[in-house]
Amino acid sequence: MDRIKMINPVVEMDGDEMTRILWQDIKDQLILPFVDLKSLYFDLGLPERDRTDDQVTYDAAEAIKKYGVGVKCATITANTQRKEEYNLKQLLPSPNATLRAALDGTVFRAPIVVNGIDPSVSCWKRPIVIARHAYGDVYTAVEHRVEGPGLAELVFTAEDGTETRKPIFRFEGPGILQAMHNHDASIYSFARACFQYALSEKLELWFATKDTISKIYDHRFKDIFNEVYENEFKEQFEAAGITYFYTLIDDALARIIRSEGGFLLATKNYDGDILSDLISRAFGSLAMMTSVLVSPDGKYEYEAAHGTVTKHYYRYLKGEKTSSNPVATIYAWTGGLRKRGELDNLPDLVKFADDMEAAVIRTISSGIMTGDIAALYDGEATQVTSTEFLAAIRKSYEDNL
Repeated sequence: MDRIKMINPVVEMDGDEMTRILWQDIKDQLILPFVDLKSLYFDLGLPERDRTDDQVTYDAAEAIKKYGVGVKCATITANTQRKEEYNLKQLLPSPNATLRAALDGTVFRAPIVVNGIDPSVSCWKRPIVIARHAYGDVYTAVEHRVEGPGLAELVFTAEDGTETRKPIFRFEGPGILQAMHNHDASIYSFARACFQYALSEKLELWFATKDTISKIYDHRFKDIFNEVYENEFKEQFEAAGITYFYTLIDDALARIIRSEGGFLLATKNYDGDILSDLISRAFGSLAMMTSVLVSPDGKYEYEAAHGTVTKHYYRYLKGEKTSSNPVATIYAWTGGLRKRGELDNLPDLVKFADDMEAAVIRTISSGIMTGDIAALYDGEATQVTSTEFLAAIRKSYEDNL
């Protein structure tokens, strides 16, 4: 069988630990036998990021800007324990945060729904999509360890040299400080991306912050969303028969628990980080969640929403067989290849992505799955290793050709 041809490459970003192993296995088993893959490769594994002082991450971001589509493996965000383990020169920022800031995009995450795996919340009938602002807040925060008594102030110096000072806290002893920021241009991009996505998917849009407490920071998000809706999207929403409303983040959580699902919830950066993990777990597994970063100018970066599966990696290094779930990583590849096919007018590549995802669902529905979802499956489940699972998906795909 002739492999499907590509015109332009996808930007391929390798990662860390067990997901790095799965990344290569997915390519070998599910991509390369069927697609004449064109990719521009960047190693975003922790050792290479440390060796290049993170330049490799910035280079990958520039490549996505140039070629329009990226696919990314899960990566480690180093802490002090990782610094010792990998003998790192320094603690680099999250590569995901770097990519999100460079692309000024919004992250959309949705659960992969399979018959036989019921949501933990019984009233949920349809997927809940999380839109996560992908810039600023705690992910670009500046922190300081206070060693003793003193006054902390927030100081802004305007271009003309004018200073604005606001007292934060007078310390009587040791403590900690953190300063966060955001900017209007990114929030406008976030708002427009959410409204456009809701329209394209015909989803009700909720937006939630805590503006009653954060009367300037969070309230700015609320004001911009309302402005964009009233001036740019209200008539389109009404024509489509969908609604937009704002609520407090705690009220949003209460509403989610009582809802049937089937809506888009837009959140600030950290809220989206937490809620996407919660929603994915409630629908089944962290490895059953799609994730795509969309920039305002139409650049796309697909990734798995979970981490690097560290415990399984240590077992793998000991020669033990593991049952790590590769589904979200498969969907990162299929999402990126589908988008590449759409942008380059390659219907065969789009069909390949659709058919491979269908093979994943058929395999799980037939009762063959990894351990994380076998425990949740409402039926006869055969738990297999990651390698066996990929082989079963390949067989299902080939049988359906």
